[in-house]
Amino acid sequence: MSAITTAARPASKAGRGGSVAWMTIPALVFFVGFAVIPLGGVLALSFVTWDGIGAMSPAGLGNWAAILSDPGLPHALWVTFLLMAVSWLVQTPASILMGAFLAGRQRYRAVLSVIFFVPLLLSSAALAITYKALLDPNFGLGAGLGIDLLIQDWLGDPVLAFSVVIFVVSWQYIPFHSLVYQGGIRQIPRSMYEAAELDGAGRVRRFFSITLPQLKYTIITSSTLMVVGSLTLFDLIFVLTAGGPGDATRVLAVDMYKRGFMANLMGPASVIAIILVLVGLALSLLLRRLGGRDASHSQLEGA
Repeated sequence: MSAITTAARPASKAGRGGSVAWMTIPALVFFVGFAVIPLGGVLALSFVTWDGIGAMSPAGLGNWAAILSDPGLPHALWVTFLLMAVSWLVQTPASILMGAFLAGRQRYRAVLSVIFFVPLLLSSAALAITYKALLDPNFGLGAGLGIDLLIQDWLGDPVLAFSVVIFVVSWQYIPFHSLVYQGGIRQIPRSMYEAAELDGAGRVRRFFSITLPQLKYTIITSSTLMVVGSLTLFDLIFVLTAGGPGDATRVLAVDMYKRGFMANLMGPASVIAIILVLVGLALSLLLRRLGGRDASHSQLEGA
């Protein structure tokens, strides 16, 4: 009887493994159809000369040589990485603190969670148009209220324009990351906080000794989303500043759009698209490597 049971177990495991493999086929088809094939098409476009309408002609490595030797590429990379770093430094602490606050059990905090989530439901282009109108030095909020501090050339000065972009991006996306941290904090065992409280640890000590360490993998996940989001951030910046003043906010995504759809240089624009994919993949892998694989933490930390 035991021999039959032992022989049946591998068969049942093989059956479950086969069923799981079949279930992955739809996801694989969607991934190939909407990710691999389009990416292959963009890669092919990077080796041709095309204005988006006429016939294509082979360009070899000409597009790559032109983009990699273009002095505008290092500047666009610098602005992209600067936007990524500053937005991470602004969003991460604010999101963690807001998530810790909203993770409380009080009923009013659930209402606040819904209210704080509203900015994420709004269109980025609509937000950009709204802030552009509010920050207008002649007809905006400052002029209407008569507040001299708000009457600035917010979108005409390079430093101010970059700061406005950081503010609007953070205002829109902090609620999402707060929700991520809220879920992670609520999955931390209450017994850990109770034990620390019995030992005399205050709120600040419990936050730094329990909450932050247990949010390690949530921070990695949130940071990965921020990094990838910063690389692909386009509509808000394009509507708000169009990459200006000058090239102060010309990130890679805006540079790609201007080359491809305004200058009709699809080949060089495709090169920038491939660079965006490679940079995003490299940063995602780096963040995963920094996160490591700590099973004891991953079982307790909720993300």
